[in-house]
Amino acid sequence: MRRPGGEGRYEMGGPVCRACRGQAGELVLDLGQQPACDYFPRAADPGPDPAYPLQMWLCSSCGLAQLVADPTVPEEPRGTEPAALVAQAADAVDRVARAGLLADGHRVAEYGSPHGGSWLGLLTDRGLTPVPQEEPADAVLDCFGLMHAADQSAAMAERVSRVAPGGVLLLQYHSLDAIIRGGQWNALRHGHYAYYSAAALTVMLAAQGFSARRAWQFDLYGGTVLLAASRDAGSRLPADDSVPALLRQEAGAGVRDPGALGALQRDASARARGLHDWLVAERSAGNVVLGYGAASRAVALLCRAEADQSLVRAVVDASPAKQGLRMPGTDIPIVNPSRLADYRPDAIALFVADLLPEVRAAFPEVEATGGRWVNAEMLSASAARG
Repeated sequence: MRRPGGEGRYEMGGPVCRACRGQAGELVLDLGQQPACDYFPRAADPGPDPAYPLQMWLCSSCGLAQLVADPTVPEEPRGTEPAALVAQAADAVDRVARAGLLADGHRVAEYGSPHGGSWLGLLTDRGLTPVPQEEPADAVLDCFGLMHAADQSAAMAERVSRVAPGGVLLLQYHSLDAIIRGGQWNALRHGHYAYYSAAALTVMLAAQGFSARRAWQFDLYGGTVLLAASRDAGSRLPADDSVPALLRQEAGAGVRDPGALGALQRDASARARGLHDWLVAERSAGNVVLGYGAASRAVALLCRAEADQSLVRAVVDASPAKQGLRMPGTDIPIVNPSRLADYRPDAIALFVADLLPEVRAAFPEVEATGGRWVNAEMLSASAARG
C-alpha cells in the first residue's frame, strides 16, 4: 500500500502559491479523486488503489499554475527514454551551442527529471565538464526537473545560486501555452507541482535577480520551451526578441486567464468520454484493443474513461521496470512489446503522441496485419472544443 506524503500548502483553508506565497488565485481544473500517477501496482495486486484529490490552481499574483496538494510519495519506476526526447535534446544543445552559450571548457551542472533522460553526454561531447553537486557552474541546466519540487521558490533559488558569475541558467519545460491550446488536461498529475509559462517564470526569475534573455521552442509534447536566463548584474548574455515574442504568444493563449485554463475542465470530460465511447464501440465490433505507453499521463485518462481489461486488454511498454505491473486504478496489465504478436490487436491506443513515428518503425507488423495506431488523447477533440 502506498504511503501518504501529506504535502500541501494552505493558510486559512486556501492554497498558498508555491513560488510567490500569494493566496489569491482560482481553482482551474479539478479531476476529483485519482490514483497516484507514479505508483504502478503489481498486476496480481487486486486493489483497490488509494485515490487522492488532483487539482490545478492558478496564482493571481505571479501567474504560476500549480498542483494544489500532493499527499503521495514518489515511487515511479523509471521509463524508457523515447526517441523523440533524445532527438529534441540533441536539437536543443545544438541551438544553445550555436548561440555561443556552451563554450569548450565550461563547467556544467544538470538538474534532471526523475523520469529519466540526461543532456550531460551531449554536453561533455562538446567539451563541457560536469561539476559535483552544489559546486558552481557556467551553465546550470534544468531539464523537466524543476516541476518536481514542491517548494518552487526554494528550488529556483537553489538553481540560480549555482550559476557562476557570467553564467547561464537553462530551463526546459512543457509549456502551459501548449497545454491550453492542445487541451492537455491530463498533463496534471501527482508529483508535478508546477506548469510553467514564460510569464510566470520571468516573475520567479526576477525574484532571484535573474532575467530571461533567450527562448527556443520545440514540438515535443505538443510544445516545450528552453529558456536561457542570467543575472541582471554583469550579464554577458544579450537579449533578443524571442522572449517578448513568446510572452505575446502566451498572452494570446491566456496563460494567466482562469477562463482559458478552465477550458481544460471541459476537455477532461469530453475526451475521457470520447475514449470510453470508442473503446465500447471497438469491443462491440469484436476488436482487440491494446494501449501503448504506460505513461503517468495515461492514468487519469484511463480512469476517467472507466477503462478496464474488458476494453483494453493490456498496455504495452518498453520499460522493463513497468512490465508485470498494472495501470493504477484499473486491472489493465503492462506487458512487454514482444506480446504484440500474441494479441494481434485491431487497434492500439497510443497514450503519448510523440511516440508514433518510433512505434510505427519498431512494430511494422501492427499495420501489416491490419491493425491501426490511434491517438487516445484526441478521440474527442472536436467535442471538447465545441
